[in-house]
Amino acid sequence: MQTLVLANQKGGVGKSALACQLAYHLARAGKRVLFVDLDHQGNSTKALLGHPKTSPCAFSATHLLEGRGGMAPEAALALIGADSGLSGLERRPSGHNGFVEALRAFLVCATDRYDVCVIDTNPNPDIRYAAAMIAADHVLSPIQLNQEAIDGIGALFNHARYGLGKIKATFNPNLNFMGILPNLVEPTPFQRNNFAQIVRHFPQHLLEIQSMPKLFALIQKRSVIAEAQASGQFVADMRKTAARDTWREIKPVLDLIARKLSKEA
Repeated sequence: MQTLVLANQKGGVGKSALACQLAYHLARAGKRVLFVDLDHQGNSTKALLGHPKTSPCAFSATHLLEGRGGMAPEAALALIGADSGLSGLERRPSGHNGFVEALRAFLVCATDRYDVCVIDTNPNPDIRYAAAMIAADHVLSPIQLNQEAIDGIGALFNHARYGLGKIKATFNPNLNFMGILPNLVEPTPFQRNNFAQIVRHFPQHLLEIQSMPKLFALIQKRSVIAEAQASGQFVADMRKTAARDTWREIKPVLDLIARKLSKEA
C-alpha cells in the first residue's frame, strides 16, 4: 500500500476536493482505497459520506490516533472520518509519540488490504500533520497562485518543527515529495505571473505532465468541482456539460498522480 498525504500549511487551497476526486478516481480504476481525514473541519468526510460507494469505518480518526481504532472494512473506498476530537490532540503533548506510532502501526496492518491510502490533513502544522508525514510514503501539496502561497512554499520545506526537511532528516528519510500542484487556477495576469515565478524558482517541484513542449500540471478553478464536493459526487459521474469538460481537464492530472503511486509500488 502506498500512502499519499495532501498537505499545505494554508487553508482554502481546494485540498479536500482534490483528495476526494483522486480517491474516487483511484477506486474507479480498481484500486482499493483507504481514506483518512485528519482535518477536524471534516470537509472530505462530509463529501465522501455522500457518495454511495463509500464504506465508513466504525471508529473515527481521533480513535485511530489514540490507538483505539479497529479493523477497516475491505471495500473499494473505506473512510476513517474526521471528528471534533482531532483539534484537541495538539494540546496533549504527552500523547504525541503515541499518536504517531498508532497511525504507523495501523497503516502497516492495513497494507495488504488496500492499494492506496489517501490522507487529508489540517492546514495548521501540528501533531496530526506531523504524524501523517512521518507515516506516509508521499506528500503532494496543492497551492493557490497567490503571493502568500508562493511565500509559503518555503515554510512547507523549512518549518522549524514540521517542515519536510525536518521530517525527512529526523523521522522519515524515505518520504517522497511528489510535488506542488497549482489548484483553483484562474486565467488572470496576476495568476499567470505567479505561476511563471513558480516555474522559474521551483521547476523541480512541479508535476511535469508533458515533456515536449514542457507542460506542468495544474487544475483550473471550476464551479462544478465545488458542486461535486458539496454533493458527494465524482465529477466523472455528473451528467452535465460543464462536468464533462472539467473531467477532461482534470483526468490527465489525476492519471499522473496515480501513475506515480503505481510506479513507486
